[in-house]
Amino acid sequence: MGQASTSDLPERVERVIAPALNAMGFDVVRVLLMGGGRTKLQVMAERRDGAPVSLEDCAAISRAVSAILDVEDPVPGTYTLEVSSPGLDRPLVKERDFARFAGHEARIETKRPIAGRRRFRGRLEGVAGGRVTIVTEDGPAELPVAEIQRARLIAEETTPGPAKRRRAGQRKG
Repeated sequence: MGQASTSDLPERVERVIAPALNAMGFDVVRVLLMGGGRTKLQVMAERRDGAPVSLEDCAAISRAVSAILDVEDPVPGTYTLEVSSPGLDRPLVKERDFARFAGHEARIETKRPIAGRRRFRGRLEGVAGGRVTIVTEDGPAELPVAEIQRARLIAEETTPGPAKRRRAGQRKG
């Protein structure tokens, strides 16, 4: 397998495993192939019903993906398979992610500078015509999806409500 063919390997792996994961009730969020020492193939998936991904879900996905990859054999050499869920700081990979998470805070890094900058942080407004709109502290910015190198949600901080727990012996007032 030549260098040109390994660059599209994550997309090929996703095409091979997505139908089985969809049938199991999952969507593929992202497939990454990481080198450096031992090769790692990361499959990130989420439940279609919106429920959190459990450890049992990850184990089931791992078994299914392993069986498919054993037959299809798209990854050259040996590798470690890692299955995970997106988590709170979820990566935004596909156009539908930017639409789904409109209204949420995100960080976006572009391949090349747009309006003099490559890093944007703000509230996602959505996606239309292949362009993501994000409202930053400097105002709205439209970023071509094709120019986005990396994007992820910013985990929202939870602040305690007005009813705070008192230590033993503390009085109100």
